[in-house]
Amino acid sequence: VYQKWVNREISNFDYLIQLNTMAGRTYNDLAQYPVFPWILRDYTSEELDLNNPAVFRDLSKPIGVVNEKNAKTVKEKYISFFRYENFEDPLGMIDKFHYGTHYSNAAGVMHYLIRVEPFTTLHIQLQSGRFDCADRQFHSIPAAWQALMDNPNDVKELIPEFFYFPEFLENQNGFNLGQLQMSKEVVNDVVLPKWAHSPEDFIYKHRKALESEYVSAHLHEWIDLIFGYKQRGPAAVEALNVFY
Repeated sequence: VYQKWVNREISNFDYLIQLNTMAGRTYNDLAQYPVFPWILRDYTSEELDLNNPAVFRDLSKPIGVVNEKNAKTVKEKYISFFRYENFEDPLGMIDKFHYGTHYSNAAGVMHYLIRVEPFTTLHIQLQSGRFDCADRQFHSIPAAWQALMDNPNDVKELIPEFFYFPEFLENQNGFNLGQLQMSKEVVNDVVLPKWAHSPEDFIYKHRKALESEYVSAHLHEWIDLIFGYKQRGPAAVEALNVFY
């Protein structure tokens, strides 16, 4: 599979799906759901220029420190995390970590897929029989990216649906997801980047970005973090990539 990918015989999307499968990730288990990277950082321009490297996320860094400003906080947490997080570990069994949550978990999958069943029902069950408050819903792609940049504790990567399934961005079932506290905006369809004119247009351009020359040249750096040698040990510590 690796050689086929290197030879450009299979797409970046197909290679990531196969890597996920080999790593034991599956659509049948929300706790081990396939994980895909955030690949862009430009969600505000009117047009998306895939020939400009500045529109892409730095794939060599974990999502928690793509914003350089978060790196200091993340390093400090690792050095003094018992004090920092008020952790109680009398037996000294817990290894140090940079992030107390994970880049992929069941709640995160439901967060993204809340508008489509069976994930709607699963989300409601998780929230004791009702929707979570509107401000915590997935309501906007630009806002979701901004939250990652502002908060080193939010480290959700993406799911494969961001590259092929426009329906998850639409509230086709008309669920009442509430309204945002500050703006009073009703949470309905997901707000798209300015450069996307419809959910289908977003998926088309996002998939094109995934298969772009820039991502093809740098995707291995992200793979090292998620599936490769930077998952644990000294390389993970150096890369600020240690998870609880």
